[in-house]
Amino acid sequence: MGRGMGYLAMKNEQLQMTNLIDSDINELNLAIMALIHDASQMGGHLGFGNHFLKWLASFAAMGEFGRWIAFVAVVLRLFFHRHFPDWMEIPGSLILLVLVAPEVLAHTVKDSWMGVVVLLIIGCYLLQEHIRATGGLRNSFTQTHGLSNTIGLLLILAYPIWCMVIYMV
Repeated sequence: MGRGMGYLAMKNEQLQMTNLIDSDINELNLAIMALIHDASQMGGHLGFGNHFLKWLASFAAMGEFGRWIAFVAVVLRLFFHRHFPDWMEIPGSLILLVLVAPEVLAHTVKDSWMGVVVLLIIGCYLLQEHIRATGGLRNSFTQTHGLSNTIGLLLILAYPIWCMVIYMV
């Protein structure tokens, strides 16, 4: 008889645990539904996503941390592209575009000789990499896509060269 009672008591405890788990899942379901309702009240269906992205952007903008992440991403991508993982390209570009680019272009580099020098260096580097990838200067003008890419890169170089001439005069 003792064995039967222990078995019944154990089954009773499992039933109570199942009831507790079910009630917890019901409470979690109610909390999620309340969150969805409150989020939709904040600004339509996109309200929660908008607020989440604003929170994420403000977190990334704290201090100089975002600038350093973007700087490291650019250096790795430009100079160590073989070691730069492909999955890091989109987050690095996003941080660069959202956090660093507007401030740097609007306040420090725009309309200064330093910005022109940076553009000239980037253009020369891209042209050199293009010529190396096509197999030489002659091939960069004779291949199908090589000609259009070379002309585009030379046009990219035309603006900084023209600005350097204007600054020197």
